[in-house]
Amino acid sequence: MKSHEIDYKIGGHDIQYVEVELDPDETVIAEAGAMLYMKQDIEFVTKMGDGSEPEKGLFGKLLSAAQRKLTGESIFITHFTHRGTGKSHVAFAAPYPGTIVPIDLEKMGGTIITQRDAFLCAALGTKISLHFNQKLGSGFFGGEGFILQKLQGDGTAFIHAGGTLIEYELNNETLKVDTGCVVGFQNGIDFNIQRAGNLKSMVFGGEGLFLATLSGTGTVWLQSMPISKLINQLSPGSSNSRKEDSGGLLKNLLES
Repeated sequence: MKSHEIDYKIGGHDIQYVEVELDPDETVIAEAGAMLYMKQDIEFVTKMGDGSEPEKGLFGKLLSAAQRKLTGESIFITHFTHRGTGKSHVAFAAPYPGTIVPIDLEKMGGTIITQRDAFLCAALGTKISLHFNQKLGSGFFGGEGFILQKLQGDGTAFIHAGGTLIEYELNNETLKVDTGCVVGFQNGIDFNIQRAGNLKSMVFGGEGLFLATLSGTGTVWLQSMPISKLINQLSPGSSNSRKEDSGGLLKNLLES
C-alpha cells in the first residue's frame, strides 16, 4: 500500500508537537493517546492494526495486536482522517521532554529499526511490526532488549527522542554509544553490545558495564536523555550516578 502524502510542521522547544495537514480523505496514524488537538472535519477511529494491509483478516489483526503488546505499546492504533473539504489539521504531542524528527522512509530504503517507544505517528500506509534482535548480548544488556519496532513504507514517519536528538551518518565505521541512548537506526546497521573496557573501567568509570556498538553504513539516531535516565535522576534518593543507567535486564537484576 502506497503511503498517503502528508504535510506537517513541528513546533515547541523542550516538549515538541507535530501538526499534520491533511487533504480530504488523507489519513495519519498515531499511538493511542498521542493526539494533542484536531480541527473541524477530522474523524478518528481506533483500530487493531496500522491499515497498511487493508485485506488483512481478523486473525492477522489479532496477530498484529499481539505483536504490539509484546513491544509494550497499546494494541490499538488511532486513525485520523479528514472527511471535509479543503485542508484540516491534527496535532500530536511528544510524551516527555525531547525532540520529534520526521523521517522519509523512502529515502531510508523503506525500513528503519527503532526502540519500542520511539514511534509517534506516520502517514497511512506505514507498516509497524516487531523486530527481534538476534544477538543474545544485545537482547539482555542493550537497554532496548530483543524486541524492537520496525517501521516500513514509502511515506513520512515521526519518531521521538528524549532530550536532544542526534542524527549520525556512519560510513563503514563503528560508533560506541551508551546503551539507553540508541533511538533507532537504518536497516542494515549492525547493533551489538560490548564491555565498557576492563573491570576497573566497568565498575568505576561511570559509563555502565556495557556499551552499544552500531556498525556499518547508514543513519543512526541517538537521544541525549533517555526517559529511564531522566526518571532516575529525578527520583528521591538518587545517587546521580551514570553507572546506574546501564539499562535493560541487567539493571533490574542488579537491583533485585
